[in-house]
Amino acid sequence: MVSLSPIFISGKAIDPLVEGGKGISVSNGISAGAWAACGGAGTFSAVNADYYDEKGNLVPIVYRERTRTLRHMELIRHAIRGGIAQARIAHEESRGRGRIHMNVLWEMGGVEQIIHGVLEKCHSLIHGITCGAGMPYRLAQIAAQYKVFYLPIVSSARAFSALWRRAYSKYAEWMSAVVYEDPWKAGGHNGLSNQEDPLCPESPYERVRSLREKMRTFNLGHIPIIMAGGVWYLRDWAHWLNNPELGPIAFQFGTRPLLTQESPISNEWKKRLLTLSAGDVTLNTFSPTGFYSSAVRNSFLQELQERSERQVEYRMTPRDSFNTFILLSGNRGVYVTSSDAKKVTEWQSLGWTAPLKTPDQTVIFVTPEKMMEIRQDQINCMGCLSACKFSNWKQPNASIAQKPDPRSFCIQKTLQNIAHNGSIEDNLLFAGHNAYLFKDDPFYANGFVPSVQQLLDRIRTGN
Repeated sequence: MVSLSPIFISGKAIDPLVEGGKGISVSNGISAGAWAACGGAGTFSAVNADYYDEKGNLVPIVYRERTRTLRHMELIRHAIRGGIAQARIAHEESRGRGRIHMNVLWEMGGVEQIIHGVLEKCHSLIHGITCGAGMPYRLAQIAAQYKVFYLPIVSSARAFSALWRRAYSKYAEWMSAVVYEDPWKAGGHNGLSNQEDPLCPESPYERVRSLREKMRTFNLGHIPIIMAGGVWYLRDWAHWLNNPELGPIAFQFGTRPLLTQESPISNEWKKRLLTLSAGDVTLNTFSPTGFYSSAVRNSFLQELQERSERQVEYRMTPRDSFNTFILLSGNRGVYVTSSDAKKVTEWQSLGWTAPLKTPDQTVIFVTPEKMMEIRQDQINCMGCLSACKFSNWKQPNASIAQKPDPRSFCIQKTLQNIAHNGSIEDNLLFAGHNAYLFKDDPFYANGFVPSVQQLLDRIRTGN
């Protein structure tokens, strides 16, 4: 049994166990409320969350407007309704215990409008806002306006320092905790910077110690740090508890709550988690956000990988070794190297006959069917991100810097699909890198799926 002492988070002393927020609709009001009811901090995702009609039926999200800007406004309205619905469910399920947090991504489209829209109706039901994926400078100001705590998600002391100096120092009383998300172990989008090697993980202890040292220079030694990413057995983290170097510490679980009775993911997804092996979750750079992300290797990721491998540089006019003309469409073509021209001929003979230019003066080759799908997805864009590489959307009134990138994908489409019983092979399947532990953890023997209460009871034993 690991000795866990209550810790003050978002205005209340609770168990130092936090549910990680997972959008779209993967951590919801039911899962968050159940976690809070067990004495921890439950987190629902307000990233395009589900909402329901007066009979309790899920309302399918359909975009009817003809332009991206108007569809973007539809998306914001849907997101506000969803956030309100999940906040109310979480509050009811929690039975007044624990804490309820709302998770948002700063890089999601219309994030400030969505936070305002949800908090205007539900600020009394939500105790804290967790936010990462970008540099959420205005998070503290918005939270303070509604007297709600905020919990920034960072991956380095340097990132926290920038946020504190620029904005958070003005709203220190509403800072509940700082979430340190390990960029090599966490599931979903990760905060790897250009200065860090994705293939060389660094010690989380050293990075959290550095974060604590930086926080102490700002007189924040009493503010908890929530360790997120790679946490499975608390027995492996016992030396972090009551450690004067680290100060008050809590632990966030993102992947383990996926496999609970209250988790809204499909049974197929839950079964897949029980089969994963070490290395089946990998970092990739395909996300239209521009961030690294961690996901399960499946047909979806394999197709993206192969799409990028069928790629050659080109020039519009012959120059140096780029002296071989290839026809792309109609009578238009480009110049590539002679060796690359041979590759293109081979790809075309195998059915990858449709060329798509990228912003990097390269061209990829896909099937005609995949080209039509990519173009239709780009046409259907509703601005779910503040800036999207795939569709080239940027927030209204922002300048557009480059062309759409066909090497990426519509993240809104695939995450909505997977959250609503879509194929686990043909959609993006986020998970933390320790997900392979499901298979050999005796707790899950014979396909056992625990309730949130059973999971937290197990976690408290250290296992």
